[in-house]
Parts: sequence; C-alpha cells; structure tokens
Amino acid sequence: MHNNYATLQEAAHDQDEQGILYHVAEPTRSKWSHIDDLDSFFTRMYKYHQKHGFLCLLLQEIFELGQFLFIVILTTYLFHGINYPILFHYSNARNGTKITLHDIIYPVSECIHNFSFLTWCIIIISLAVLVFKFFTKFYQTIYYWDIKQFYNTALKINDDELDNLTWCDIISKIKEVQLEQQMCIHKRELTELDIYHRILRQENYMVAMVNKHLLPPRIRIPFIGEIVYWTKPLRYNIQGLLFRSPWSPFESPWHLREEYKKQNLRNELANKLGRYIIYLALINLCLFPIIFLWQILYNFYNYGDLIKREPGRMGIRNWSLYSRLYFRHFNELDHELQARLTRAYRPASRYLEAFSSPVMTVIAQYVGFMCGSLFTVIVALTIYDEDVIAVEHVLSIMTALGAITAICRSLIPDERTVWCPEQLLECVVMHTHYLPTDWKGQAHTSRVRENFQELFQMSVVAILEDLLSPILTPYLMIRWVYPRSLEIVDFFRNFTVSVVGVGDVCSFAEMNVKKHGNPLWQMDPYYYPSTTDDTDQYLQAEDGKIELSLLHFTTTNPLWVPTPSAQEFIQSVEEQAGPEMYDSDFQLYSSQRYFEEEIPRREILRPTKPTLRDSSLSKEQIDFQRESQDSSQDNFRRPTDKSTVWFDDTNLQNLHKSVTWLEGPNVFSSANMRKSAMTLHTRRARNTRSLEETTPLLSVRNK
Repeated sequence: MHNNYATLQEAAHDQDEQGILYHVAEPTRSKWSHIDDLDSFFTRMYKYHQKHGFLCLLLQEIFELGQFLFIVILTTYLFHGINYPILFHYSNARNGTKITLHDIIYPVSECIHNFSFLTWCIIIISLAVLVFKFFTKFYQTIYYWDIKQFYNTALKINDDELDNLTWCDIISKIKEVQLEQQMCIHKRELTELDIYHRILRQENYMVAMVNKHLLPPRIRIPFIGEIVYWTKPLRYNIQGLLFRSPWSPFESPWHLREEYKKQNLRNELANKLGRYIIYLALINLCLFPIIFLWQILYNFYNYGDLIKREPGRMGIRNWSLYSRLYFRHFNELDHELQARLTRAYRPASRYLEAFSSPVMTVIAQYVGFMCGSLFTVIVALTIYDEDVIAVEHVLSIMTALGAITAICRSLIPDERTVWCPEQLLECVVMHTHYLPTDWKGQAHTSRVRENFQELFQMSVVAILEDLLSPILTPYLMIRWVYPRSLEIVDFFRNFTVSVVGVGDVCSFAEMNVKKHGNPLWQMDPYYYPSTTDDTDQYLQAEDGKIELSLLHFTTTNPLWVPTPSAQEFIQSVEEQAGPEMYDSDFQLYSSQRYFEEEIPRREILRPTKPTLRDSSLSKEQIDFQRESQDSSQDNFRRPTDKSTVWFDDTNLQNLHKSVTWLEGPNVFSSANMRKSAMTLHTRRARNTRSLEETTPLLSVRNK
C-alpha cells in the first residue's frame, strides 16, 4: 500500500514531464469578507481610531480594572486597617514619643481579622463585579485585536500612523476595502451615510426621542421648579431597556422586532414594555445601596483633592449630558459634536457671565470680605508663630474659609465689563446651530438664562445629580418612562425604516427634508398652511433638526452624494447664503473672537471663495479656481492697515490644519456650517413672519 503514494514534489515533477499545467487556487484573501455584525465592527473601528490604537485601548482597560481594585482596597483599609485612636491622639500608647506609620497602619492579617459580616458581603460583591469586568474587558480586547489586524492588514495603516489620518480618511479606505473584500454582501458599495448609520443607529434614535420630547425626564422640585434630569445611570438603563436587553424592541442590533411594526399589537406591546420597565426599576431599587455607596466613594476620591486645591473649579460650567443629545445632529459622531461644543464653550460662558443676581452679589461681597479677613488673620498669625498651624482644626478652618472666599468672588461680576446678551447668544448659536423659537429676542430674560443653564450646568450640579441618581433612577423609570410605554411603541413603529445593506434605522436619520422637514425652514412659507394637520406635524422634526443635520453631514462629508430633494434644498441654502453672507462669514468669525477673547475686532479680507458645495474641493482646486477668477481690486483688495488680516497661502494652510482634524477634509467646513445655520435661522424667522401676516388665524392658533 505504501508504494501507491508519492510526495507532492514528485507528483508535480511527473505532471511537468507530461506537459500538464495545474492551477492552484488562491486561498481566501481575508477573514473580513461577509462580516455578520457590521454595527459593532464599525463602532469598534471608530473607537480604535479615536483612542489612538490598540496600546492606548489596552492600557485604558487595565487601568480601569486597577482603579476599581484600588478603590476597594483603599476603602477597606480606611475602615479596618487604621489605628485611629493613636492617629488622632485619643490614646497615649506611645507616651509622647513620635508616631510612626507602623503604629497607625495595621498588618494585613490584623486588618482582615477586623472585618465585619457587612464588610465581607461588600468584598464578595466587589470581587464578583471585578471578575465580571475582567472577562468583559478581556472579551472586548480580543475584538480590538481583530480591529488592529484589520487596520494593519486590510487598510494598511499602522497604529503610529493613526494620528496622521482623520476619520474621513479612514472612511475612504473602508469604501475601497468594501469593493475588494465585500464586508457587506447586501450591497457592493458603501456610502458615508451607511457607515454612520451603523455606528450611530442607537444614538440617532435617542436624539430623535429627545427631539420629540419623549426624553429626558423632567421633575418638579419645590422652590426651584421643573428641571431636566439626565444622568449616565439613567441613560444606561434607557439604552439597555430599548436596545441591549433580551426584551428590547430590537431582536438584533440592526433589526426591529416584526411585532413592533404592526399597529394592531401596539397596546399589547405597550403593556409588555411597561412590565419590563417596572422590573428594571425594581432591580435598580434593590441595587440602590451598592450603587449609592460606589457613587459616594468614586466622587470623593475623584474630586476631593480638586475641592481642596481649587474649590472654585466646582463653579465652572460644562455642557450637560442633556445638551449633548439636544445639540447633536442626526448622523454626527462624538468627535464632531465635541468640536462644536468646544468652540461654543467660551461664548456660552460669556453669555451666562452677563447675568448677575443683585441680591447674591451683595451677600457675596460681605460674606467674602468676612471670610477673607479671617483667613488673612490666621495666615498672619501663622507667619508670626508657626505653631499656630498645629492648633486643632486650624488647617480645616483655613481650607473652608479659602473655599468660601473663592466661591463668593466668583459670584461678584466685573463692573468694568458690559455685555450684550443677544449678540453673545448668537455667537453660541453659530456653533451649537440650535436656537429655540421662543428664545429669539429674549436672550436678556431670566427664563432663557434658566433654560440655557440646563444645557450648560455647573460641575457641582452634575456631581449632585450623579450622587442622587441611584435614588431618582427607579423613581423616574416608574413615574416618567412607564406612563409613556405606548408612546415609545408608537415611536419605533412610526419612525423606523428599513435600508438595504444597513437594516432598520431611525427614519429621521435619513435626513429626508420632504418627509420629516419643516416647511418653515424651507423656501416657500405658503406651503405650511396645507400641512398643518396633526399627522404631518407629528412627522416633522422640531427646531429644524432635519435641515441642519443634512447641511452638517454634507459639509462634513463632501464626497457624499445626497438625494435629488436633498440636493435641491442644499442648493437653495447656497443661493441664499452666498450673496448675503459671502463677505461676512469671516467677519462673523472676527465678531466671535471679539466676544470670546476681548480683542479688537479685525477686518478679514480674502479673495472670492467658492460656494458651499464648491468648498468641498481640495486646496489645489480652490487655488486653481481662485487664480482663474478676475484679479481685480474688488476681488484682491490688499490691506491698508495693520488691523487687517490677509489670508495668503500660509494662513490658508494653518486654517486647513485646524479645521481638518475636527471637521474633515473641508478647508472652510466649520465656517460654512456656521454661515448655513445662521441662514436657516434667518429663513425660519422670515417665513414665520410672512406666514403670520398672510394667515392671521394660524398666528392666533400658534399663540
């Protein structure tokens, strides 16, 4: 039997002698053909790029586990491993000799011996959580290793090159790989919108629910009034309920359950969803002690040192979690939103600084004076005799007096500064792109200021909300979310569409201005009276969300080809924005810098630039178009004084670098989006006035 077999080399040699040519099939080119879960794959790709590669992701996961373990060990030792009687001199065990760390800190064995039953229960729960987090992060790390191989092999991008490439560059390479390896088998070519849909599928639904006022919850507090409450624990519960749990409306990340698409089952599904909401609220209530304890410990360790060193930092404002849903466009990634909010931070701070309470100012002046005086006296006594600092509680008193003085000084306005609230709010809108209708012309009122503070809240308010979240989350799940079960079911049925190659997505994310747009934000205001029935208004997005999202996505992704109706809308904005705002777009930028940095306003001159759609051209194409234009004095007016800035090639390159990383490959993308947003707000106000003048009955009804 052995003689009947031959080696592969011998067989090949025999076939060559016989003149027969054999073709060996090429093995499979890649393991990334026909990826089952493209949502998770593209989401991990985006996070991999934003987190700067595999090493940074791995270190972050390891240090998060280490941080959790450190907090558990440190807290346990603080309760059972410290000899507090000797530390605070309650015991005379040392008879006046110097106390050492060995006297204060118990050995590990003695510390464990001091554990109570409650301590053992907490440690067991902590170990269970640690093991769960370890396996979860290990599981995620395996997937990120696969993403690393995809970047290195398929995209041919090493980790050290990630910082040199924008996300737009990554998308271009993904589209090329799709043509070669067919990651998605349902369609040959992927568009930018397809990729965004898969990454932001859940986020688009959340933004739409905020836009239709299903979220976030609102609670009424005595002596304060109604406030918006939206924290990370509440957000995790809502996302788990609607997208990630076995009983969620989605049976897979990309497919809505068929029963949710049938109107005759809406009441049955609402009752079932209501039961799940109650179960989830009860689970939160049972876990309340553990979560509440963790929130206290984490915030104590995280902010304790900051409060001691810089107590005034607690009064610094930041964009709230609610603002990141309210201001977010459909199909807007995290880094794009963060870029807009970062640019809007300074004008938003200036706007709120324009308001001051006369009563609080008077109180802060006198309280700050008294606390500052006492602090100065103690410091002077300490300088005279350093033993003063050893007196009991003197250091604590100095810390408290310094904190109170810093807070009082932050409440006293600068009398040398005069602000214009209306213009300051307009500078904010240039970046946030959203302005509620009833805010127009009311920027100086306390009502608008209080509403804006819900979006731009103090750090101490955010900390208090997180501390109260274990208590308020189960309450709001039952009081706010449960009564809206039927509305949530109707929302998923009415605002879900199926897209080939993508799956079920929020219909708002399609950015269809004909279906979900508001005619007041479009050219013809007289079309609006014929669409005032409740059905059409229910389908419309609020605050021009569809129109602004379409313009933002087009500006951020200039290679994306919109639908004919979307292209028609974009062209109408170009025509209105071009002649009216072409020469003023960088003057708006100059005005913004005037209010943000308090520098003299400078006139900015440059040649005639392309229109909004033409601005997607490369820099070389822009230079060629600029050179081909008439170089008359009107187009190339040179500066006559030092206060004028001329945008030569060097300045254009610097601007290109600053805009590219945040907004994509577009040189003037952020400036064009600001111009387009202000154009749309002007159009909406103009159409509203025209509509009220021609249809007075409709005006009375809207009031």
